[in-house]
Amino acid sequence: MSVVSLHKASKLTAPVHFQGVVAALLPDGRVTVDDEQGAVWVCRRAASCLLKPASGDTVLVSGPDSARTYLIAVIEQADASSSCIEAAGDVTFASAGNGRVTIASASELRLRADKRFVLKAEEGECDIGELRLVTRSVQAAAGSVRLVGKVFETVADRIVQMARQTLRLTDEVDQVRAGHMDYKASETVRIHGHHTVVTGQELVKVDAAQIHMG
Repeated sequence: MSVVSLHKASKLTAPVHFQGVVAALLPDGRVTVDDEQGAVWVCRRAASCLLKPASGDTVLVSGPDSARTYLIAVIEQADASSSCIEAAGDVTFASAGNGRVTIASASELRLRADKRFVLKAEEGECDIGELRLVTRSVQAAAGSVRLVGKVFETVADRIVQMARQTLRLTDEVDQVRAGHMDYKASETVRIHGHHTVVTGQELVKVDAAQIHMG
């Protein structure tokens, strides 16, 4: 079996163009391809061939001579159930003008970044039937936030809220259950209701410079 390598000069200057089968993927990015005559060609993947070849794939090899051959296309995959689009450097999907870029999946869509994920847009919209978010830390800055829902639950060890003004409106029942409650106002505290009841199991204390009742 003869071997044709990029690092061995060839006396043949005729153009090369044939269909072969991928034998192996080398660590340096080169690919070994078996042709129909039993020769083994060592070539690099062309920049335009974004589909990563795998062993057993039927590919097209071409070049100006036997010393400069490239895998230019994957014609048929040995395992078509999985495909990988791969490039050596940065990859950008761009649409000229006002065109749209769409990534669609019939079952599942995954986005993964080993270091950092950045999403930037003038306007965004997210429509998800059910969302589960797991993260170590969240920092958000927004000019206005509005949440509308049927049930809102928060479970935390500690909650801290700071605001200049707060307003809470409850149509029916507002309940608080706590081990200790401490309310302090620098000016006025007002509690009013059609019926107001203040009870204590052991002690109720009212202390002020003046106390008006009735």
